[in-house]
Amino acid sequence: MPTKSRKSTPVIEEEQFEEEEVSTVQDTEEFITFKRSHFYSVLVVLAFAVGLLVGYVVWGRSTPATTVVSAGQEPVYIEVTPQPTATPVPVVYDIETEGFPSRGPEDAPITIVEFSDYQCPYCYRWHLQVYDALMEAYPDKIRFVYRNFPLSFHQNALPGAEAALCAGDQNAYWEYHDLLFANQDSMNNQSGTVLEQSFYNDLASSLNLDVPAFEECMTSRKYEEFIQKDMQYAATLPFDSNGEPAVGGTPTFFVNGQRLGGAYPIEYFVQIIEAELAKTQ
Repeated sequence: MPTKSRKSTPVIEEEQFEEEEVSTVQDTEEFITFKRSHFYSVLVVLAFAVGLLVGYVVWGRSTPATTVVSAGQEPVYIEVTPQPTATPVPVVYDIETEGFPSRGPEDAPITIVEFSDYQCPYCYRWHLQVYDALMEAYPDKIRFVYRNFPLSFHQNALPGAEAALCAGDQNAYWEYHDLLFANQDSMNNQSGTVLEQSFYNDLASSLNLDVPAFEECMTSRKYEEFIQKDMQYAATLPFDSNGEPAVGGTPTFFVNGQRLGGAYPIEYFVQIIEAELAKTQ
């Protein structure tokens, strides 16, 4: 933003003013000559300033910028017209949802796809602060789809994702999903401990699952390839209009294809959901 120049008011000291008055008494002719010379100097300066101002007003706002290129002795002026910057168009993604854990009506007007990591503290915070409130605020309006994106530096993220899918074999995916986030302190322990199979078995037991079948599913790594394909799919999605990867971290959400990269508060989801619901009315 251009700074405003502050007008300075000349200050005339009392002593100096008195000295100038005395000089007029002693030599009137010298005083007149002095004043005229200064008067003409001021006129020249003012005329120059006014010329600059008029030139700016008349030409500065309408004339394109020019670049001077020397060609022999005669300057050549090349007109340079600045091009307008295009406003990026938001990318609306078509995320695959069939065959992945979901809750809510299949024909719900709103589909939210989350790429998440059970060890991610931001995923846990969003689950704690937004997930239940959002589902309760829009009963039968949201189909929520969970897709896995376990980060490589989270040692318990991949086993956690496998455990939830194995619980899904016994129709308990979402119950196990919630239990993993409820045990975030164990999943995301500060010591970097890799959790034993017994931890996952205990959670399965608390849901009255067939623990031996659950453990067999996990130890056979039944869903490892399924999860890897989730991550590979995320990497193939185009960058958004800001040049960011579609799924550059966790959590990342797509609300009817509109990307929210991060643990955004509920207000952001409500804004998109309300706009999407308005289209159906």
